[in-house]
Amino acid sequence: MMRFERIVCPLDFSDSSLRAYDYAQSLARHYQATLLVQHVIPPLFAAYPSYVYPDIASDLMLGLRAHAEQQLQEFIKTRTRNGFPIEPSVCEGQVTDSILALAASRQASLIVMGTHGRHGFDHLLLGSVTEKVLRKAHCPVLAVCQPRHDFVAPASSGDPVHLGKILFATDFSLHASHALGYALSLAQEYESELTLLHAIEEIPPSWDLSAVSADVVARLEKPIPPEARDRCTIKSRLRIGRPYQEIVRFALETEADLIILGVRGRNALDLALFGSTTHRVIQQAPCPVLAVHI
Repeated sequence: MMRFERIVCPLDFSDSSLRAYDYAQSLARHYQATLLVQHVIPPLFAAYPSYVYPDIASDLMLGLRAHAEQQLQEFIKTRTRNGFPIEPSVCEGQVTDSILALAASRQASLIVMGTHGRHGFDHLLLGSVTEKVLRKAHCPVLAVCQPRHDFVAPASSGDPVHLGKILFATDFSLHASHALGYALSLAQEYESELTLLHAIEEIPPSWDLSAVSADVVARLEKPIPPEARDRCTIKSRLRIGRPYQEIVRFALETEADLIILGVRGRNALDLALFGSTTHRVIQQAPCPVLAVHI
């Protein structure tokens, strides 16, 4: 079963990163993972280096770093629930590079980040840090958007996040099969309802829809180990239509708490493939999306 051992959660204290932090600490507690909370101070004078006195720049950066470290410590103290190891860090540099460097150096199992806006990435935010990390990361990335329904658990529950319904969408490819391991692990850990979904863009009139549906369900359920059903409820569904639209529509209809997708390599979310299923789902999803790379 797939497990998370080290989870990176970049924090810039925006609303989106605070939501992501709730997911990161919930996952860390469930998997007893180490949570690496990172705040990055971007270069202040990169555009005009010749106009800056080194001593002034150094003093200013020291002040910013001290303030950021204090802010991060206070945030962790007031917002973190017990039950897992946590390592805060503040660094200076390009934000995307710093996040990827930490994830690589600590061999992170997962990066958890917030996205801007209710629908994930707006087309004007295509160059956002989260999009770049999704494109370049060597580990799965959980993109946490503004939810369309309330799936954050109350404080009395002991867990900041409730993943009651997980949607795993597959095209039966190798990368999707790899992502299934994460879907099964999370569903069992949170004792969730896991729906296995396959979407076909169109079915020729000559095909028997009942036969096609039965075949798809059989393929969906074949790789599921019997013991997985002891800790979670598993359903299989076929939808007809454009895959990304059906995934988003199904998530909305069922009020899914999480969508899990496989990604075709590290460059699958590049600008040239902006129309890809994974990227479009992340843009429009009503809930967080876990993008799993091979």
